[in-house]
Amino acid sequence: MRPVNLIPAKERADARAPMRGGPLAYIVVAALVALLAGVTLLVVTNNQISERKAEVTTLKAENSAAEAQASRLSAYTQFHTVSDQRVSTVTTLANSRFDWERVMRELALILPDDIWLTNLTGTASTGVSVAGSAGLALRAGVPGPALEIVGCANGQDAVAGFVSDLKGIDGVTRVGVEYSKLPPEASGEEASNTEPTATSASTGCQTRQFIAEFKLVAAFDAAPTPPSAETEAAAPAATATTPTTPEEG
Repeated sequence: MRPVNLIPAKERADARAPMRGGPLAYIVVAALVALLAGVTLLVVTNNQISERKAEVTTLKAENSAAEAQASRLSAYTQFHTVSDQRVSTVTTLANSRFDWERVMRELALILPDDIWLTNLTGTASTGVSVAGSAGLALRAGVPGPALEIVGCANGQDAVAGFVSDLKGIDGVTRVGVEYSKLPPEASGEEASNTEPTATSASTGCQTRQFIAEFKLVAAFDAAPTPPSAETEAAAPAATATTPTTPEEG
């Protein structure tokens, strides 16, 4: 028996035809998808903006807290700065301080019996002014500590020996002889090894023809120099004026 299709021919043709809606349905679907994407993007953007605003608020709060803490600790910071400055100043002063006590002790130990001093001045730098000092011209050539020594000796040989002994004091780098002279009446090789200057008037210790008057400067070039004029003014100075005369014989 032959099979017979009972569906009308018109309806059978519509089953094979494309969807009745046409391209309009695709346009609507695309618009919906675009709208959904836009809404999703808007929501994500709003969420990001909210998060950024929250972060900014949190950072402002942390910054305010840090500023407040820094303000509370500023006094400690200033104190630490002042403390460091004072420690540095004290350290500088300590390093530039000169041990005059040791120098005087060593000078007393090496001072021979045939030498007597009429003026002894010790200053830490050329900027230090001491009342009653010897005021020797050679002192200006020593920027650091130095001893200005004025006195008399039993002859020029004694002066030369004293100069050699001064070089044995710890820290003495050089000894300059500004003036060393016998009385004007003396003659021979001991008469003078340095021409007198305007400031070389006798101190009154030349009571014999063989007595030589001398003026020396012992320099401590290796010693630290005070860093400022204020420090120099505060540096210790040793001055002694003890005129004496030798015993006869």
